[in-house]
Amino acid sequence: MMQAEKVVEITIASSLELIDIITLTADHFAKLSGFDEEELYRINLAVRESVANAIEHGNKYNAEKNVEARFGLTELRLSVSIRDHGAGFDPETLPDPLDPENLLNPAGRGILYMRSFMDQVDLVRHPEGGMQITMVKNRPAPSSPPPAPETSSGGEGK
Repeated sequence: MMQAEKVVEITIASSLELIDIITLTADHFAKLSGFDEEELYRINLAVRESVANAIEHGNKYNAEKNVEARFGLTELRLSVSIRDHGAGFDPETLPDPLDPENLLNPAGRGILYMRSFMDQVDLVRHPEGGMQITMVKNRPAPSSPPPAPETSSGGEGK
């Protein structure tokens, strides 16, 4: 039987000091999902980058504009949506961080990290304004129990 989605929603002001509130929640949901330490780190980095982008590029550090986070956990996946209330942008116009001209530029790597570390990343303009990024990480398959030890069937000695 499928369980209901576990959901947590958090709203913060556009302040870099508040990013940890969202990333700690991401860490907790990722641990509940059964991800290993390496995947926990990757999920944390993807979420941290998305919130930092929402604060810096979306809301332009305007503390009167919020950043909204929504975490959803099902038996199959962890999803994280981050929304800002800025002017929005066209994701197709982002410079390619792997272009040789951009390789030494430290900026512009956040979305690359998100796409590298998560299984699905969607950037859309929110109908009420701003941008929303939704990232999905498929949960690891439950590990199988070890096979039962062989038992002897009969009077033969081993």
